[in-house]
Amino acid sequence: MLILDPLWLLPGCLVVAVLLYFRQVYRLFKRRGVKTPRVIPPFGTTVSVMAQREHFAEQITRVYKQFPDQRFYGAFQFTKPLLQVRDIELIKKIGIEDFEHFIDHNSFVPEEYDPLFGRNLFSLKDQEWKDMRSTVSPAFTGSKIKMMLPLIMEVGNQMIFSLKKKIKESEQDSLEIDVKDLTTRCTNDVIASCAFGLKVNSYMDKDNQFYTMGKTVSNFTLRQLLMFFMLSSFPKLAGIFKLTLFPESVQNFYRTLVMETMQNRELQKIVRPDMIHLLMEARKGKLTHDEESSQDKDAGFAAVEESSFGMRQVNRVWSDDDLIAQAILFFVAGFETVSSAMSFLLYELAINPDMQEKLYQEIRKNDAQNKGKFDYNSVQNMVYMDMVVSETLRLWPPSFALDRYCTKDYNMGKPNDEATDEYIIRKGDGLQIPVFAIHRDPKYFQNPDKFDPERFSEENKHKIQPFTYMPFGLGPRNCIGSRFALCELKVMTYLLLNSFEVSPSKKTPIPAKMEPSSFNICIKGGHWAQFRTRKEV
Repeated sequence: MLILDPLWLLPGCLVVAVLLYFRQVYRLFKRRGVKTPRVIPPFGTTVSVMAQREHFAEQITRVYKQFPDQRFYGAFQFTKPLLQVRDIELIKKIGIEDFEHFIDHNSFVPEEYDPLFGRNLFSLKDQEWKDMRSTVSPAFTGSKIKMMLPLIMEVGNQMIFSLKKKIKESEQDSLEIDVKDLTTRCTNDVIASCAFGLKVNSYMDKDNQFYTMGKTVSNFTLRQLLMFFMLSSFPKLAGIFKLTLFPESVQNFYRTLVMETMQNRELQKIVRPDMIHLLMEARKGKLTHDEESSQDKDAGFAAVEESSFGMRQVNRVWSDDDLIAQAILFFVAGFETVSSAMSFLLYELAINPDMQEKLYQEIRKNDAQNKGKFDYNSVQNMVYMDMVVSETLRLWPPSFALDRYCTKDYNMGKPNDEATDEYIIRKGDGLQIPVFAIHRDPKYFQNPDKFDPERFSEENKHKIQPFTYMPFGLGPRNCIGSRFALCELKVMTYLLLNSFEVSPSKKTPIPAKMEPSSFNICIKGGHWAQFRTRKEV
């Protein structure tokens, strides 16, 4: 009689247990009548992203196209279920009308192990989020941004000087430029100045510490992408091993920088119109909304309005780490998103010279009217500039998906017209809104893959269906820095096109394909263009 050793049975039992676990997890949506794309354990529906076969935004769009008749469908980030919502009316309810059911973002950085990244405005929840939003919201009104305009201009002029110097030293009439490197250094120096009160010139001092730290927190490598999925999909496991998105050295750098700057300013009574000053005012309870600029109607089509949550007065006392966390968020959010938008804007203008010329003529006209002086209001009100920026953000939105966390059970309705049962999303479940896919849906934007600023002309922009255009999110949890980002983007575009003609170079990829090895949105092969100094008129 054959007697099996129990030790030989153990591996087989473990395999069966794992398979049963995956079967139970991945049948979640199917059991409830919600369709799901192909699932491959343990990666869920993200295997193509993890294998670097396609970019996350492309994967989201491909799956979106699989379910044109669904109001929502399922997806899995590893074993974490995420409902994907594509119905516009449902998106409106989630983002605005029934916001209290979806007030929070999904957590992916445990604040007990990573307070600087776990305590920022993006990560805070419920009442703490409401209070922090109200605390820092006044820092992003038009009047505050106007105060920072000279700081943005100073950085812009550094960039122009550096480019002209490079072209002159090349002894050629034009020069091939790595646009992504150019714009990243620009946004780095803007945030160093406007957020942290530092004068940095990343064109002259290419490897300064502020820039290298910025690259660390904004460039999502494969390791950081895996860490992101681990933190969001297996938070308890990440907590046990005390995993963090960024190394301790990065946290210590920013903590030291902000605290020493604040202490130095208090001792020497230094007042500078930047984010550090505004956070110091917020800590004292002196930061309030200006009535005349509360709406900031001149910010442009893409700007989002502040909700009632951000307009309230709060008397809450925040810790130093809480305020440092907001300064770091401002850096992380602004460093990559603005440089990405600027890179794609220059790419589209390089391959569409007629549109570039039209914008250049508007810039020349504005320059002549203001006698060469730079004026915040006139730049913000440049019609074609706003059209170009808005279309860039439609075609290449820096945030390719929005996420929400269900805080109270919510009836999502039926997933499709044939379904018999309504779907109840439970407290603790997450969902995503596939912005990149919606922005490129021919149902909402004719010939959606074409760069066409005329979509946002006075004659056409009213045709854009509400909640199909979300470059800065929607509802009360929209991007608090949209006005600052738009101002910076328009100022830099103005300065660059006023000084240089941009055209494709031999390295410019046409058409553009996304780089699958990066979590950030960027072109495979790089953002290369030819810059030629314009002759003075």
